[in-house]
Amino acid sequence: MRMSLTRERLLSYLCAQLNSFFPDGSLVKPEHMENSFDHILKRVEYCFSQVNNKYFRSDGKAVFNHLNGDQYAMFLYFAANTVYKDNNHVELATKIFLLNKYLHGIDVFYEVELPNIFIFVHPLSTVLGRGNYSNYFVVYQRCNIGSNHDIYPCMGENLIMHPGSAILGNCKVGDNCRLATGSLLLDMDLEENSIYIGNPSNYFIKKAEALPNIWL
Repeated sequence: MRMSLTRERLLSYLCAQLNSFFPDGSLVKPEHMENSFDHILKRVEYCFSQVNNKYFRSDGKAVFNHLNGDQYAMFLYFAANTVYKDNNHVELATKIFLLNKYLHGIDVFYEVELPNIFIFVHPLSTVLGRGNYSNYFVVYQRCNIGSNHDIYPCMGENLIMHPGSAILGNCKVGDNCRLATGSLLLDMDLEENSIYIGNPSNYFIKKAEALPNIWL
């Protein structure tokens, strides 16, 4: 993977950010993430390598620029989730999760299991809860996935959530679906190859044509 910072500099950069944002006397040192960092980067590389976009892939290689906000937000999700799963390091995972929230305005808790292949598109004010996610997930700004009566949705592959859309509660979303801008899917199933437009009191569903070719 082609990176804007070397592995060592990226690790030091992340530690410096965490210590600046959380000056609680409990310093985060590179060795605290050393056991997980290669795993984090492998997850980032695999995800980015599937994105058909010049900022994520060039000359057959994944590209990671720490100054690309979408990419860095995805990296921070992988970092928080990985240190939690690999080492059960709750305090460190919490700090990385909060750093992502402070820097990018996205709320994805470290216990949430996003798929191996996804992309954030300037995801300000997006909240992704404990749904059942599948690969090729695209999410824009102001989106929400969450529960209703403690039941979370289940999403198929190739889901695109346009700005301001939400999926809440007991929903089963098939493959190759899109939610239009500002739409709310609540306690309702959506068949594959569908475009959902509206809200529970006023909605219609269109048959989806070919989805944008953003994946390899």
